[in-house]
Amino acid sequence: MKKRANGRSEADEALCCCEYINRQGERSHVAACCCDCEDLDEACDRWMKMEPQTQASLDRLSAVVSDRLRVPWLWGGARRLELSVIPPLVLLPALLRLAALHFLLGLTVLTALPALVLWYYYVTHRKKGRTLFFLSLALFSLAYMYFLFVSEVLPHGDVTPPQLAVVTVGVVLTLTAMLHTKRDPGVVRGGPLHSTVTYAAPRHNTDPAFEGAGAREEVLLGDGAEQGVRENWCPPCRLARPPRAGHCRVCGVCVQRLDHHCVWINSCVGQGNHRSFLLTLLLFLLTSLYGISLVLRSVCPRQNVLVALLYCPGIYNQYSDALCFTCAWYCSMVTAGVLHLLLVQVVHVSHNVTEREARMAARGRGPLHATNYSRGLRDNWVEFMTMQDHLKAPSPTPDLV
Repeated sequence: MKKRANGRSEADEALCCCEYINRQGERSHVAACCCDCEDLDEACDRWMKMEPQTQASLDRLSAVVSDRLRVPWLWGGARRLELSVIPPLVLLPALLRLAALHFLLGLTVLTALPALVLWYYYVTHRKKGRTLFFLSLALFSLAYMYFLFVSEVLPHGDVTPPQLAVVTVGVVLTLTAMLHTKRDPGVVRGGPLHSTVTYAAPRHNTDPAFEGAGAREEVLLGDGAEQGVRENWCPPCRLARPPRAGHCRVCGVCVQRLDHHCVWINSCVGQGNHRSFLLTLLLFLLTSLYGISLVLRSVCPRQNVLVALLYCPGIYNQYSDALCFTCAWYCSMVTAGVLHLLLVQVVHVSHNVTEREARMAARGRGPLHATNYSRGLRDNWVEFMTMQDHLKAPSPTPDLV
């Protein structure tokens, strides 16, 4: 890092809105994004020589591009722009407008788009890496569908102001619920590494305070605590988890009553945000169904809503109607996925089982009924609706020695 005459480094000084500190800890400028690109030169040299690209070279190239891709920030320093955010912003409008040109193009795009998303999910899920692609796709899909509704459907005159207000309120409530879901899912906070140990029999050469079986002692758990054997001990987090808590390998934290890691909100779903997660799904489902019905009634007024989704004669004669029809199909596919997820969640809550526990049972790590958490349909839902109110840090776990 360069030093000035007064002994202060350049990085210690206030950054302009177009400046940032690069990976080497040096002060750089967004206009110098094409300077000092040895990793890019190496990748291009391999490509020109018809040599295979190594994984290390591609990783370094990706790191350089993500570090150089910055946007000016008025509050000081250029901010890094995550690469995974960009594809949905570019591909979704382009593919939907391409699909509106012809029926065969629409069939191809609407078939390839889910396949592409599932493939990317499989790649990121296998690597257990964090990505903003799915969150960007979810937010931009909601915003872009609302934009097309206002700009393409509303001018037809078939949507009344109260109907527009209902759709607007639904979108706002969905975003608000999603924002609330992004809050703390119930991360297990690591305090001092102590645990209460209960001894089943008297020990030799013990302190007189121990009076036979049932004595308790506070012990410090050190670096080798993971060898001290408890099922509720998490070696990566180095803490004792409460019952039904789980470690998320994507977020790298333990979450109380972990249900699953949701890529669409880029966060875990646990005891702290499970209720708001279900509320987000329900609000999106209702808003989407209502919006789809309004679109289909506008572009196919002579057809029933369900029939219009499958057969709308002459819809591709006008590009605006074709675009609305294509977006209605896209929303229907997304809504079907959300409906499936909501139904699965309702079944799990009704049986008082998390998705993580259900998957473990399906993989043969234990029968589903072995959890013994179910207390009946009504009590299961009462527990689910009130579990966030009892969210607190875990107490020391007694262990029988």
